[in-house]
Amino acid sequence: MALGLLLLSLLVGGFTGSPSPSAASQAPDGRSAAPSSDSSSAAPSATDAPGGPAGSAPAPAPTPDRAEAPAPAPAPGDPGEAAPSSPAGEAPAADGTALAALQSLPVKGRAPKTGYSREQFGPAWADVDRNGCDTRNDVLRRDLADVVLKAGTDGCVVLSGTLHGPYTGDVIAFQRGPGTSTAVQIDHVVSLSDAWQKGAQGLSADRRAAFGNDPLNLLAVQGSVNQSKSDGDAATWLPPLRSARCPMVARQIAVKARYGLWVTPAERDAMARVLRECPGQGLAAEGGPVDPSPETAVDPAPQAPAPAVPAPTAPAPPAQAPAPAPAAPAGGADPSFSSCRKAKAAGYGPYVQGVDAEYAWYRDGDGDGVNCE
Repeated sequence: MALGLLLLSLLVGGFTGSPSPSAASQAPDGRSAAPSSDSSSAAPSATDAPGGPAGSAPAPAPTPDRAEAPAPAPAPGDPGEAAPSSPAGEAPAADGTALAALQSLPVKGRAPKTGYSREQFGPAWADVDRNGCDTRNDVLRRDLADVVLKAGTDGCVVLSGTLHGPYTGDVIAFQRGPGTSTAVQIDHVVSLSDAWQKGAQGLSADRRAAFGNDPLNLLAVQGSVNQSKSDGDAATWLPPLRSARCPMVARQIAVKARYGLWVTPAERDAMARVLRECPGQGLAAEGGPVDPSPETAVDPAPQAPAPAVPAPTAPAPPAQAPAPAPAAPAGGADPSFSSCRKAKAAGYGPYVQGVDAEYAWYRDGDGDGVNCE
């Protein structure tokens, strides 16, 4: 009997002290749970795990909108990005307009002025078109009205005329002579200095000489206004006459396009502002040379004494006497003096390079092709 009770107690204690296998495999919600002692079979292997090494939890899948969003484009002006040819948001201009040509110009910063001099653009007012007349007189004949030409110069040298100032609208009387010639000056619409800093220093010497004498880039203007403009571009100087701004900017753009020069961002923006007031403005007309032939030159009284050239007051020295200066060429040259100051005091000058033989007698201090002014 005691043996039976002992066996019964052992059987009851065994059933109550350890869970049954079936109970251990059941999760509280009724689903099967992996045995805790078999983690290597429950965890994914390193080759199967999508989120990292063995034992780590899988990374959550990215949401579709974040996974598909494109990377933002670099903003204009970032290092290494080329500057746009037109301001952001500006619609393309109509073909053939100055605004369209502006949008095609390169946009860069201003280069140093190192190495610049007037001589980099060749002799001032040289006869580059081989028409027998210097560029300065070509432009005066083209831009002045009521022109009177000097006799014996094949219709080349302008003695007088009337200028309707393209930058101011003022009427200026031009009279060649001491103290009066500077009332009308020839403006480089794109100044030589500005061109040098925006690409011209990379041009050949011949190409720069062409630039310095290109009629497309030259206008006869009021002298004081030319001094005010100096070497400014559209960002720093515009004509006082508002209606003159579109034509001037269009001419600058045509010149820069012809010679492969660039504009600065500030210059580009200033030009665009001007041209928005005249979106149909075309490029400046081709600046061809003026026909210098006597048949078309204005010379109302070729036999009359030239009004702006005083007659010599002293007879020429005898042929055997030593000449105090280079021998005067035939054709009524002015007397020679030891300096421009003395020539001007006697009422002579100015003299133009390539036109007046007297030019070689004196020093051209400012290198503009005219001395004894």
